[in-house]
Amino acid sequence: MRDPNFEQCVQACYECAVACDQCAAASLDINAARMKRCISLATDCASVCRLCAAMLARNGEFSTALCTLCALMCDACARACTPHQDMEHCQVCAGACLACTLACQDMLEA
Repeated sequence: MRDPNFEQCVQACYECAVACDQCAAASLDINAARMKRCISLATDCASVCRLCAAMLARNGEFSTALCTLCALMCDACARACTPHQDMEHCQVCAGACLACTLACQDMLEA
């Protein structure tokens, strides 16, 4: 039986990737120039989250390093999205990023 932290981390990574993709797409529709950093971080975060989930699933040699990077990326993305209180997609993204950050940290501490 797998560690519950593992399952939770993989799920959080996939959910975060989707929220980040949706945030980046919605931000492009609103004002790409104003949202440039948010879009960039959300796009990068989605990619790192997907890679992290896949590497964890394979028990890859660099899973720990990637999980650390994923937590850092998610934290940065959450910080970029949080100030956009008037944009629901940014708040959803920030919440998913925070959850993923915590799941990665739990995984690293296990």
